[in-house]
Amino acid sequence: MTDVQRFSGPNDLHLHSNHSDGTESPAEVVRQAHAHGIRTLALTDHDRTTGWDEASGVTSSLGMTFLPGMELSAKHEWRSVHVLGYLFDPEDAALGAETDHIRDDRIGRAERIVRRIGRDYDFTWEDVQAQTVGDATVGRPHIADALVARGLVSDRSAAFDGILHPREGYYEPHYAPDPLTAVSLITNAGGVAIIAHPVTTGRDRMMPVAFIEQLISAGLGGFEIEHRENTEAGKRMLRDLASKHDLIVTGSSDYHGAGKPNLPGENTTSDAMVARLIERATGTAPRYA
Repeated sequence: MTDVQRFSGPNDLHLHSNHSDGTESPAEVVRQAHAHGIRTLALTDHDRTTGWDEASGVTSSLGMTFLPGMELSAKHEWRSVHVLGYLFDPEDAALGAETDHIRDDRIGRAERIVRRIGRDYDFTWEDVQAQTVGDATVGRPHIADALVARGLVSDRSAAFDGILHPREGYYEPHYAPDPLTAVSLITNAGGVAIIAHPVTTGRDRMMPVAFIEQLISAGLGGFEIEHRENTEAGKRMLRDLASKHDLIVTGSSDYHGAGKPNLPGENTTSDAMVARLIERATGTAPRYA
């Protein structure tokens, strides 16, 4: 059986559980993906790998293939940049130290945001803790869920459009490495680095092409092109770059359970690109059924 024949598609390589900012357990994420016809999936929680074993156990029982992954937070100038890492060594010391730093700072940042909100609303850190599971990485989505639970907003989208919008004055910055560091950390850990939703609109608009070229030189594996937040013009530009440099291109749902309207399989990755990703990685192996 060839690598391509292992994957009967569809393949969704960007899903989140409640180990970061999704609303479902890793097992439930897998079951939802399976119900939507997904054959191969990657769990890509923010800055952590703690959901891998649970997700892998369910994919095996359902006859699916599991690609261990993570979405590493990064920042270029004022832009939030998310770097998807696949099949890296989860025991890599340098990558582990960086994700610890990111998560620790996120907790402090979240506490500062909550204190600011609490000056104007009946809202506490305990409200946010009630929306987290175990030692999940606490972030703004958990604050949004707490605002919903408190009846201060109707849903996550309303929270981000209202109280959590920077114009409201409660925003706090957080630590994240620059994308060059993020790509190098994933690559040095034997993984493949893919920039998530690189060409969205608004404040997080695309990085300059010259800088993207630097990332490619540093070992960037490719781009997540098919994603509901990418612009059509941006996707055309990325396809040209990917063709020029023979990069991997992916498509994914960015599923978060009830946290976003995205559904498993709404965008997918071709079997050939999944095979290329696996062939390139050296850090850890896929988990086949």
